[in-house]
Amino acid sequence: MKKTADMVIKNAGELLTCRDESPDLIGVTRGGWVAVTDGKISMIGSRAEIEPLISNSTQVLDASGRVVSPGFVDSHTHVVFGGTRVGEYFAKIEKLSGDEIKRRGIRTGILTTLEPTREHSLEELYEETAVRVRDMIVSGTTTVESKSGYGLDRDTELKQLEVNRLLENRLPISVASTFLGAHGWPHGMEKEKYMDFLISEMIPRVGSAHLAEFCDAWCDEGHYTARECRIILEAGLDAGMKPKLHEGGYSYIGGAEAAADVGAVSADHLNYDPRPSLRRLAEAGTVGTPLPGIDFAVGHILPFDPAPMTEEGLELSIATNCCPGCWCTSMPFIIILACRRHGMSSERAIRAATIGGAKALSRQDRVGSIEPGKNADILIWNLERHEDIAYHYKTNPIETVVRDGRVTVRDSKIVQDI
Repeated sequence: MKKTADMVIKNAGELLTCRDESPDLIGVTRGGWVAVTDGKISMIGSRAEIEPLISNSTQVLDASGRVVSPGFVDSHTHVVFGGTRVGEYFAKIEKLSGDEIKRRGIRTGILTTLEPTREHSLEELYEETAVRVRDMIVSGTTTVESKSGYGLDRDTELKQLEVNRLLENRLPISVASTFLGAHGWPHGMEKEKYMDFLISEMIPRVGSAHLAEFCDAWCDEGHYTARECRIILEAGLDAGMKPKLHEGGYSYIGGAEAAADVGAVSADHLNYDPRPSLRRLAEAGTVGTPLPGIDFAVGHILPFDPAPMTEEGLELSIATNCCPGCWCTSMPFIIILACRRHGMSSERAIRAATIGGAKALSRQDRVGSIEPGKNADILIWNLERHEDIAYHYKTNPIETVVRDGRVTVRDSKIVQDI
């Protein structure tokens, strides 16, 4: 006898399963029903198949001909930070000269964020970050990656990672924590000395405390070289953290090869990566994560082009890159940008925001698609076609968010915290 379902979602106009091998990239199933048991998806099928699983205790959500999709997996963010860089943002929009920026006293760059992030207490940093994460949750994000990197000292880097734990424990969202101590190096300290500190003290400390699942670095001109990134990421591997890499964002200095050599789960930005390097990433099984939000926010002179990436066989994810320079918390908006500004099809962008994001976090066995055995992280949209996700510029087109088989958001409001 089949076990009755705890939840059933019925009458989907379009059910987007986003299964990995879907010929149309997102597995569109019309009129699909979904059964959920013990927080997991237990069955996908027709009314005739699912309706017998409904009992008096089953929660039934009627999608009424609308889109049903997996929850979003936002696979690249710097969401834990203090303060703002709004002055820098408008200085760049107005194309102010360096002298004028200095005259107005506008501070710029990553180091600008260090001071407020360092000064905040753990609870203050959590509360400021939680505002942004709640925005993510009501916009359909059920899994988010969150990096450190705005401390560049021991206490602040650890504090950022502790905030990641608090976010997952207190809010209805899964958090993948990433140590990004190699986001830069402190003012007044030589890079080589800081690297020694990272490798000898910080990375082992983070690894032994199990504060991060991933280790990341920034490979670009003026930041860390490809050789240096290999050393840092190999130290992360030794400490039990999987490698990820910022590379090719503003120049190309061999980041893709470094990422492939260490078996990086993802390589992110990719604006300047040549085709052979993209092919190398694909052959290594590394996921490419171009970032529409930051390209938009900084008015990038070379916006990423997804065509050579997909032609070379690279699996793609897209993410908000929420940070002081790209204050974006909405994955639907990222899909809009990916389609309109970068030429992605709606199917390609939706896939990249779901199963692609899951692969960029090594979580494709748990989230990113609607199929039996996976976590019941599911969205019901106020839209009738998947193309409308990128076509309708609604403030928030999501009606209901289900996470782990429980309704957590209705009508843009969180209805159930942890």
